Amino acid sequence: MRDLIPYLKLYRRHWFGLTLGMLLGLATVLSAMSLLTLSGWFLAASAVAGLTIARETFNYMLPAAGVRGFSLARTAGRWGERVVSHNATFKLLADLRIFFFRKLTPLIPGRQTNLRDADLLNRLVADVDAMDHVYLRLISPLIIGVIALLAICGFLYWFDPELALILGAVLLTLMFALPVLFYLLGKKHGETLTMAKAGFRIRLLDWIQGQAELLLFNAEPGYREQTLNEQQSLLLAQRRMASLTGLANAMLLLATGWTLVLMIWLAADGVGGNTPDPMIALVAFATMASFELMMPVAGAFQYLGQTLTSARRLNEIIHATPDTTFAPNGHQSQVKGEIQVEQVHFAYHNSTQTVLDQVSLELKAGQKLALLGRTGCGKSTLLQLLTRNWDPQQGQITLDGVPLPQWQESSLRAAISVVSQRVDLFNGTVRDNLLLAKPDASEEELSATLTKVGLQKLLEGNGLDTWLGDGGRQISGGERRRMGIARALLHNAPVMLLDEPTEGLDRRTEQQILALLFEHMVDKTVVFITHRLVGLEAMDQICLMDEGKIIERGNHQELMAQQGRYSQLWNRI
Repeated sequence: MRDLIPYLKLYRRHWFGLTLGMLLGLATVLSAMSLLTLSGWFLAASAVAGLTIARETFNYMLPAAGVRGFSLARTAGRWGERVVSHNATFKLLADLRIFFFRKLTPLIPGRQTNLRDADLLNRLVADVDAMDHVYLRLISPLIIGVIALLAICGFLYWFDPELALILGAVLLTLMFALPVLFYLLGKKHGETLTMAKAGFRIRLLDWIQGQAELLLFNAEPGYREQTLNEQQSLLLAQRRMASLTGLANAMLLLATGWTLVLMIWLAADGVGGNTPDPMIALVAFATMASFELMMPVAGAFQYLGQTLTSARRLNEIIHATPDTTFAPNGHQSQVKGEIQVEQVHFAYHNSTQTVLDQVSLELKAGQKLALLGRTGCGKSTLLQLLTRNWDPQQGQITLDGVPLPQWQESSLRAAISVVSQRVDLFNGTVRDNLLLAKPDASEEELSATLTKVGLQKLLEGNGLDTWLGDGGRQISGGERRRMGIARALLHNAPVMLLDEPTEGLDRRTEQQILALLFEHMVDKTVVFITHRLVGLEAMDQICLMDEGKIIERGNHQELMAQQGRYSQLWNRI
């Protein structure tokens, strides 16, 4: 149960709605029990009165009004409880997803990147959804059940203390025994069901997202078969939980029947020392009504194993420690753009291979640096260190003389614009994807920026409301690249990090984009990674990297004069 503590704390934000829903639920249960109890007594009393002279004096109107009143109260209470409690629960789940996402974001791209996208999606959707069991199927039914139990026993105690105590003892025994029993029976099945959902979602998403590659390599039938196997595992787990639900209902019906027989037998000689009268029917129907509050209790603990498993899966993310942490009250100031990398050494977690080995460089504000080298030599990793996705194991990186770990995260992010190799586009409109870079940008500014990067055709038709699809699949790879450049232009930070910004573009478009970037970067500090030797004459520094080290550095003229590796590369084109 300790795994649920972080989620119970979130309930304080919605205490009013959750408490109101619980009160309405209690009112509904009490109305339902009162309706059944009063109806049973009223029918029996009316029948007896009809056979005797009491039919002339029996008050039919007041009990009939009570039946109608409790019936209306039960209907209204049920509707109100559903509206209020589900509204509060949905808001709670929305807050929980935001809370989970905020905990997840600092872990990327750290050690948690080994988690599959589908697994993270399953935790964000299915595992968070399982948390509604804590309130709707655990806390609320238990509290309502205990209060309603005391109410029905107190009501019967007014007429016959012995019968009230016996019924209370039976109900209390069942209320404590059944949850424990069904928690033990459902614990293993709940864990299996949670893992089966995760496995099926992962396999299904892989199958859907990889359709093109699977069909190309004739691997689609095998993946489809594996997906169907995961589906069968999920269906089997659901069938077992359904069987357990049926067993719980059967046991409650059996307990209801035997308790009803016991209470009728005890009340047969009269209630409260009186001769047998319609009060026997009141006791019988009160007994049946009291078991209505027991129905959700067993089900709550049946699914507790599933809820705890989901909570543990969420806690793996929530309690994980980010590889890089930011101080909330860290350094913040107007950034000039001076960057200094001092003897930086870096290797990835659980890897003995060195990625960067004693790398040092210095950029004054407004200077531009080009990084060259073959794939895997550490260029992109250096950019990741500059944005503090990771921290070096040795050495340090400073921005305006302040070590990066001392910066406040929001200030550091505002100071740097990044165009990475992979441009992530979200399943939304063009406007949605551009406003990520500048939330207060006007439509005119967005349209002008798209035109600058050569994406004016996206303004046709629906314009900024054009839907890009999942991952931007509605546009080409080159267009996705230019969307990333458009974001960098909108962000307009004093430091720009460009990782192959013109990769995948034709030569003409590349020249246009480079001219646009150089115009935009006039007074900015720039780190520019490229495999294509274009635009290097305008760079203040050029560093050629190999195996995590800088093997040559200088401007274009200096490196050409050295007749080294850079000169050889240049002469080949």
